Amino acid sequence: MDLAALKTALLVRDLGSFAAAARLLDLDASSVSRVIAQLEQDVGFRLFQRSTRSLAATGEGELYLNRIAPLVEELEAAGDEARTTAVSPRGTLRLTASISFVQECLVPVLPEFRDRFPDIEIELLASDANLDLRADSIDLAVRFGSMPKGDWIVSKLMTTRYRVVASPEYLEREGRVGDPNDLSDRDCIRFAIPGFRTLWQFKKDNDEPFNVPVGGATVISNALSIRSAARLGMGIALLPIMLVERDLKRGSLIDLFPEYACAAASFETAAWLVYPSRSYLPQKVRAMIDFLREKYGRPESWPPDVS
Repeated sequence: MDLAALKTALLVRDLGSFAAAARLLDLDASSVSRVIAQLEQDVGFRLFQRSTRSLAATGEGELYLNRIAPLVEELEAAGDEARTTAVSPRGTLRLTASISFVQECLVPVLPEFRDRFPDIEIELLASDANLDLRADSIDLAVRFGSMPKGDWIVSKLMTTRYRVVASPEYLEREGRVGDPNDLSDRDCIRFAIPGFRTLWQFKKDNDEPFNVPVGGATVISNALSIRSAARLGMGIALLPIMLVERDLKRGSLIDLFPEYACAAASFETAAWLVYPSRSYLPQKVRAMIDFLREKYGRPESWPPDVS
């Protein structure tokens, strides 16, 4: 049985169409259709029920594909393991992370990674949406927030810290903010996701954390754009330290409450490394995980030196 054909069938099932699978495989839909037709001829039954508007696995197809999925994964793992005994890490690594993490953290250190591992080709999928690791054939994801749930392998990369910042121009125009509770009367630039747009959290030393309701005329769905708006003096922003560290050092943004820990949805947030559950971790993925831990896994390594 052709392993590539089996992988294609699983991809068609996960994505729900020949066209979607073809786009991911960089093929035309007719090629994918021919692969599935040949596979159906080989197994002796229809894997998918087709119509002009939809495609779904047949009963026999669903049973068959569910049964072969772990076997296909093991066959791929066996090939990866055998290849790594003789060669350095190689192959295409599909990695997804938020747009801000890709731009601020991954791209600056990517030249060093490529120097170390010239046989690994990187495909970066920058997205603020949580892409489906299996359906999109993703090897590794960096996710932010609470610990991701699901049938994945998850490990912490780093604890995330936030700061409440504003530009010197804004503070000169509107005046300093003496206490976090005063933010309720200020124009805050808010992140367009639940938990970030209505309440910010603060904690000082061993005191109990408290919430501060926030409002403002500007709601933005991208952290990099929020940072740009804060730099332009449009208001006060709550942003990850990884995005504002250099601005704070340059003085283009001011930390309003350096004595407080700040958060949005929860203080228990982190950056997580997430990858599909499998008994063997490909060497290319292990290389990237170790590299990211080296760069971002220790407090003293932040921000990275990419000069």
